[in-house]
Amino acid sequence: MAVFSRGFGARRRESDPQLPPGQYLTDDFPVLSAGPTPRIDTAEWSFSVRSESGDDVSWSWDEFLALGPEDVSTDIHCVTRWSKLGTSWRGVSLDAVFDHVETDASFAMAHSYGGYTTNLALDDLLGGKAWVAFEFDGEPLDPEHGGPARLLVPHLYFWKSAKWVRGLTLMDQDEPGFWEQNGYNMHGDPWTEERYW
Repeated sequence: MAVFSRGFGARRRESDPQLPPGQYLTDDFPVLSAGPTPRIDTAEWSFSVRSESGDDVSWSWDEFLALGPEDVSTDIHCVTRWSKLGTSWRGVSLDAVFDHVETDASFAMAHSYGGYTTNLALDDLLGGKAWVAFEFDGEPLDPEHGGPARLLVPHLYFWKSAKWVRGLTLMDQDEPGFWEQNGYNMHGDPWTEERYW
């Protein structure tokens, strides 16, 4: 069952052009969880990409950081209608990850510690559009926000930015992840309100 822990004192600013339709602006950082919060030590953390041919490329925490983190300032939008503007992150671009992966696949399934999954098109992960983020506002990412590392795909609703991410499985055909099997849109563009089926 989904649980909202805080942050629903948001205010409406429909006239703000930075807000997608139907969204409310909040200065808080609400937490929505579909289960217990995994606690993963960075010494145990790894990230892997499995290609459509079954080949795996994987990185330890230190190996992943060596790919070259970058700072990201972006707006984020949750399907539950809150938006937070001008957030600051640090993470590794998926472009840097895919420099080490050979694939002709068009889609990926993101997998998280704890069992969560969500599907994404590679077109939404590459080209400077997505990161594996491990810092928020200059601090290590808290476990309730997906720490030690989460996907950051800010041009899509935030359920696509999988918390506690541990890897990607590449796919030739799109398949639904956890929320998508339960009625959420396969893509999730907040500007066209791709919320549900």
